[in-house]
Amino acid sequence: MDILMFILIIIIVACFTLIWYIGTYNNYQDYIIRINEAETNIDSILRKRFDLLNKSIGVIKANSDVEGDILEIIVKLRSRKLTNFELDRQIYEAINEFNHYRENHNELRKSDSFIKIEIALNETEAEIIASRKYYNDIITDYNKMISRFPSNIVGKLCRYEYKPYFDGKDMTDEIKNDFKL
Repeated sequence: MDILMFILIIIIVACFTLIWYIGTYNNYQDYIIRINEAETNIDSILRKRFDLLNKSIGVIKANSDVEGDILEIIVKLRSRKLTNFELDRQIYEAINEFNHYRENHNELRKSDSFIKIEIALNETEAEIIASRKYYNDIITDYNKMISRFPSNIVGKLCRYEYKPYFDGKDMTDEIKNDFKL
């Protein structure tokens, strides 16, 4: 009778462990799906900003006396494949150059096309800020799961790794893993 009770306890513990593992694994999967959705949203906004800046090249050339390359950063980005982190930094540099043209060429401020592009860029700025916040909130929760016991066991078994925040900093910095198994 004692052996039967021992086997029954082992089976019950194994079932609870399996149920916990499946639940934790599914939580990770939920975060991964949400992270992918947030990345897709950020990608969409960045592409919209890129397209607006790309359009502005023709508008600036048509409405000002600027010589040489305009928004050279955007021209170079056309053929490069970048991560969203890198693309975001490059687009901000291009927006700064765009603003420089606006400030130094009064004729551009009179152009309806230029004004429409400027308004659209400002609207996408609010969108990208909200998307970054959402992404970073998800990443915070995901990284907490990776570092906290006992969910870090499932993370180690599935080889999940920390993900960087979308904060505009140099993304080559390594994320420190202070929590070890």
